[in-house]
Amino acid sequence: MLRVERIMGAETEFGISQPGNPHANPMRDSARVVDAYAGPRGLKSSQSFWDFETESPLADARGFLMNVADAHSSQLTHLPQAEPEAQYLANVILPNGARLYVDHAHPEYSSPETLTPRDVVRWDRAGDLVALAAVESLAAGPEPVNLYKNNTDSKGSSYGAHENYLVDRAVPFDDIVTGITPFFVTRQILCGAGRVGIGVHGDAPGYQISSRADFFEAEVGLETTLRRPIVNTRDEPHADPTLYRRLHVILGDATLAEPATLVRFGTTSLVLGLIESGAVPHLELADPLDSLWTVSHDLTLSTRLPLADGSALTALEIQRIYLDAARTAAGPDPDPDTAEVLAEWERFLDALARDPFELSDSIDWVAKLAMLEQYRTRENLPWDHPKLALIDVQYHDVRPSRGLFHRLESAGRITRLTTAEEVAAALDTPPEDTRAWLRGRVVARFTAELVSASWDSLILSTGGEALVRLPLRYPLKGTRALVGAAIEEAESPAALLAALGVTRLGGTAHRDSSEV
Repeated sequence: MLRVERIMGAETEFGISQPGNPHANPMRDSARVVDAYAGPRGLKSSQSFWDFETESPLADARGFLMNVADAHSSQLTHLPQAEPEAQYLANVILPNGARLYVDHAHPEYSSPETLTPRDVVRWDRAGDLVALAAVESLAAGPEPVNLYKNNTDSKGSSYGAHENYLVDRAVPFDDIVTGITPFFVTRQILCGAGRVGIGVHGDAPGYQISSRADFFEAEVGLETTLRRPIVNTRDEPHADPTLYRRLHVILGDATLAEPATLVRFGTTSLVLGLIESGAVPHLELADPLDSLWTVSHDLTLSTRLPLADGSALTALEIQRIYLDAARTAAGPDPDPDTAEVLAEWERFLDALARDPFELSDSIDWVAKLAMLEQYRTRENLPWDHPKLALIDVQYHDVRPSRGLFHRLESAGRITRLTTAEEVAAALDTPPEDTRAWLRGRVVARFTAELVSASWDSLILSTGGEALVRLPLRYPLKGTRALVGAAIEEAESPAALLAALGVTRLGGTAHRDSSEV
């Protein structure tokens, strides 16, 4: 039976600006953001704190390793950076198991691993509070910084809101590309963030569904900051590579509306389940890139996209085909998380077919469009008026007092799935059902002895100069149920390792993977 549950997580690169100083160094300010959050909480922050030993960003899922000499510098995230940039590459692991760091001149929050779309929403939203806390901390100083949860600065620059899903390694990557591409091209109608302006630089007047679509130039590829592909091929699972591959999704928009975030992750997980089980619909777009741009620019949702077999379907029709396949595969009595995603997927498609404005409480592109149209009508403004571009950016401001999304939500005009208390708790508490529990609790209990960390390892000092790397290759291990008692009762890293039954061999902690 098809289930929505899988290891998944979100990455958000926040837009950054220093008020009154358009020439401010964004890398320096991004490092200041990271340090502003980490410093008062006693968390370590440095380039060397992240364990790059197991990283392989040049590994391609199509079966080869890109040569370092052929890679763009932005892809070499696993190599030490030269001065002066290195001084700004701060890395922090948070008590909730997340990573906060500087990535391509933006502060990035990467959520801890979660199992359900509801949990993605909760821990992703915790990242918004991290960003807000940093902004508030810097506001008292001489160089305040503003952060925006968006994907473009309306000046021709775009940055990522990435998604990560672990997929069965046995599934051929070509099957993933074939099965997921039509879904990705049309998914934006469910979870686009909206954007004023058409084209990379936004200089053609108008409004579009996705803030990212115009920046994509390839169907499949390894790059993430140039020649961006619809399907990214980075083969870096951060887990046992014989069991898992990680689908690194760079196509999506940064969603603020919680129902859109739930649907963004939930529907993608279900489609990946269809691919894994061989039940995915057989669809092939004649020109995926052209269709991606077409869907984003078509607010009527009525344009028919040419298929390779000569027929044509609208984005709504393509999404409905995927939904019907997922409903069939899920059976008559799906689990609650799967049932919720299926119901929301259907609700979104039904409302979009009737009147997209019915979803102004659920989807960012619709909420933003409704607000902009009201303002345009009142002020009699054309789409290329600079005030509209300012409103577009202001929608994403992380400050509740300034961000237009937050104002809509606090007024009850955007549906919220979490409570403020749940999200506040997620700032310091990791998910209980993944290895994020062990990572986050080690940060909280043994900050001084944690030398470095990554998604799949912890390096601990056990006294003197002795360092031990504890592998975390199995995302469903290290949970509260499995190691909770051991970590809470341990008085030192050495005691924790002993309680886990590990031994030190060549600087690495070993234990049978089936027992962790």
